[in-house]
Amino acid sequence: MKVVFVGPSLPDAAAIVRAMGAEDIEIRPPAQRGDLRRALEEGAAAIGLIDGIFEHVRPVWHKEILLALSRGVPVLGAASMGALRAVECAPFGMRGVGRIYEDYRSGRRIDDGDVALQHGPAELGYPPLSVPLVTVDATLETALQAGAISPDEARDWARAARAIHFKERSWRRIVDMFVGANTKSMQRILAHATDPKRQDALALLHEINLTQPAVFKRLPDWTLHLLPDSD
Repeated sequence: MKVVFVGPSLPDAAAIVRAMGAEDIEIRPPAQRGDLRRALEEGAAAIGLIDGIFEHVRPVWHKEILLALSRGVPVLGAASMGALRAVECAPFGMRGVGRIYEDYRSGRRIDDGDVALQHGPAELGYPPLSVPLVTVDATLETALQAGAISPDEARDWARAARAIHFKERSWRRIVDMFVGANTKSMQRILAHATDPKRQDALALLHEINLTQPAVFKRLPDWTLHLLPDSD
């Protein structure tokens, strides 16, 4: 059994896995502290971390990831909290996937909050209530490459987006705050809407589908000294 924790980054993950014919991949909701350890205890042979819960609950603990790696269980991360943990745990063998992971790994992006967004409940398919900064940046980049906006416009839109808290950030809110923006320019940009979190989450699903846990080798030069709490 391979377990993937995912929610708003790829709400239709379960349907995608079925279409892939990957019967050994089990989709679970965004992870919080203790969920990875429980997956291990239930026999997970590989773990994919995409979305995680934070703010009102304790987030996924690094020690859970190290526990899995120390037992020879591959752990992959991408798109959101998974990308952050992949960078932090890469020296111990966690594998990062996708553009967002590479941006954090290379230092092009440093703020954890860039992947955060406000969203609705799982019962409604995690509808987005705000726009994460990684999505704003990717969309502006695509619009710039297509010649839909100038470099100065892209810079000004990005600056306005960064001035808004992640819970309140929307394209309409950016227009309201940015004196030089208007609805027409927003429509011009949104014609090139890009969703890097979804792209990276899809890449992780394909990567973990190809992962063969039996051949995974843990890195040899470290030892786990402290076991995670059981909660």
